[in-house]
Amino acid sequence: MANPPVCRIMDYGKFKFDEAQRAKESRRKTVHVGIKEMKYRPKIGPGDFDTKTRQVARFLGEGHKVKLTIMFRGREVFHPELGKRILDRVAEELGDSAKIESEPRLDGRNMVMVLAPDKRARQAAASRAARDGGAGSDGVGPTVVTSEAVAAAADGTAAQNGDAPAEDTAVPAAPETRDEA
Repeated sequence: MANPPVCRIMDYGKFKFDEAQRAKESRRKTVHVGIKEMKYRPKIGPGDFDTKTRQVARFLGEGHKVKLTIMFRGREVFHPELGKRILDRVAEELGDSAKIESEPRLDGRNMVMVLAPDKRARQAAASRAARDGGAGSDGVGPTVVTSEAVAAAADGTAAQNGDAPAEDTAVPAAPETRDEA
């Protein structure tokens, strides 16, 4: 105990208000991870598979977990390897942006697998985008490298054409582009 006793005279209403504001701010900063579900069938067509897989990628990009369900009907339940093959294909296509949280398992007439967003892969992609800046060497747009430019840089003919000095012929890498429609 302090001698003499220490006390602080304060406005209790203001104290309660400040506490409520701090609690509200901390709630705002929390991340709400939802679980989305995508249902597949063992006899799914390639177009439907691609569409559903793109949706799963979008959900993962938003930070949600995704529960993938393969629904078996009738005699399909006797061939769980077909469902496992589909789930493995989805995991393979989303390998860079997702990690498998629970392996495929048979649950009655459904086979279930849960994917979670891979934070390290997203951070690596964000740092790569920040480092590259998405612009080319002139800072205007993406750099387009043709096969002739690569071949010319490899054998040093770019200097003969007057394009660039032969000793520092650096060919910028073509930016990775993915169709994310």
